[in-house]
Parts: sequence; C-alpha cells; structure tokens
Amino acid sequence: MQDDDDSFVYDEATGEWISAADAAAATAGTSPGDVVEVRDSVGNLLADGDQVTLIKDLTVKGAGQTLKRGTLIKSIRLTGDAQEIDCKFDGIKGLVLRAEFVRKR
Repeated sequence: MQDDDDSFVYDEATGEWISAADAAAATAGTSPGDVVEVRDSVGNLLADGDQVTLIKDLTVKGAGQTLKRGTLIKSIRLTGDAQEIDCKFDGIKGLVLRAEFVRKR
C-alpha cells in the first residue's frame, strides 16, 4: 500500500507513472559527463542544425566527387562520436565528415 504523500510523475521513455523517488534515482544516473562535445577545427562547439564550411578539399569515397574548400554544409547532425558529424549534401547520401575538416559558420 502506497502512502498518500508519494507523488507520481509520468515517464515518457516507458509510458508509465512512476514515483518521484524512482524518477530522481533514474536521473541521478545520467551525468553531464555523458554528453559528447563536438568541436570544429578551431575549437568552436558544434550543435545539431549548425552550418559549417569545409577548410580543405575532400574526396568523397564511393561518390567519385570532390568537395571543395569553402563549401557550405547546412543543418548538420551530431552522431554521438566526438569527431564525426552527419551531413546532407546534394547528390551524396549518408555523408559523414570529420569535425577537424570543418569550421562553424
């Protein structure tokens, strides 16, 4: 039997109502150190949706195409790896660039 003093919160991940104490214990396991910081070639912090510019000519394997220095890449996505970003570019599907070859715009 539960006490009337217990408050419940909705857990969106599981879709269930859990006690506030259980929710606090679950969030205590996630620390700010778990978040991966992705930095560009000059040290600027990158985030999802940023625009970046290439700082070097890059040959794209499998596409038979070279991306020239100064090419603007719009709306990047972070992959969870500190050195890789997922990009969209006309004519190239699934383009993944290393953060060391881009600069935040």
